Amino acid sequence: MADTSTIHIIDDDSAVRESLLALVQMRGLTAKAYSSAESFLTALKPSDTGCVVSDVRMPGMSGLQLLEKLAEAKSNLPVIIITAYADVPTAVRAMQAGAVTFLEKPCNEADLIEAIQQALNLEQAQAALRKQKSDVENKLTTLSEDEIAVMRKMLEGLPNKRIASDLDIGLRTVELRRSNIMKKMGAGSLAELVRLALLVDFFKSEEKA
Repeated sequence: MADTSTIHIIDDDSAVRESLLALVQMRGLTAKAYSSAESFLTALKPSDTGCVVSDVRMPGMSGLQLLEKLAEAKSNLPVIIITAYADVPTAVRAMQAGAVTFLEKPCNEADLIEAIQQALNLEQAQAALRKQKSDVENKLTTLSEDEIAVMRKMLEGLPNKRIASDLDIGLRTVELRRSNIMKKMGAGSLAELVRLALLVDFFKSEEKA
C-alpha cells in the first residue's frame, strides 16, 4: 500500500462518520471524512489515490449519484458502498455503477478493513497498469514510420525475408529495423513485443488506421 493512499469516508451521520474515521486511523491508514458527496467532490484532486467509503442515502447527492459523477470524471478511486437500508436492487445498481463492494450497516470491522485493503490493492494494481501502458505508448512514439511498418509485419509473425518482400526493402534493412524496434520497445523477445502491443491495443489501432 502506498503511503500517499487515503481512505475518503463520506457519511452525513456524524457519529457514523467519526466512528469509521477512528477505525481506519487505528489501523494505521490515512483517512479523511466528509459530510456529503458534494464536499468530497469539491476537495477531490485528479492526483488523489486510495479509495472511497460512501453511504448511499444522504441529503443532496446520493452514493449512487456519486458513483456516476466519479465515472464521468474518469476517477480511478475504487468505491465501497455502505448502507443501513440494504436491498438487492440497490446493491445491484451500486455494483453496476462501479462499486467494488457493498456492505450493510453496522459494518463488521473486519469485513470493512478487508474491503478497504482489497480496494487499495486494486487501485495500486490499476495504477501500475496505467503506468506500464503509458511507458509503452511513449516508447511507440520513438519508432519511425518505417520501423512501425516492420513492427506490424513482425506482429503478424512473418519471417524477415517475407517482411523484406512485402515492404520492398533489403533483408539487412529489415534486420536493422527489427533490432532497433526491440531495443526501443525494451522487448527481449517477439512474445514480449506482442504482449506490449496487446497492452496498448496496438492491433486495434492498426485496424482503424
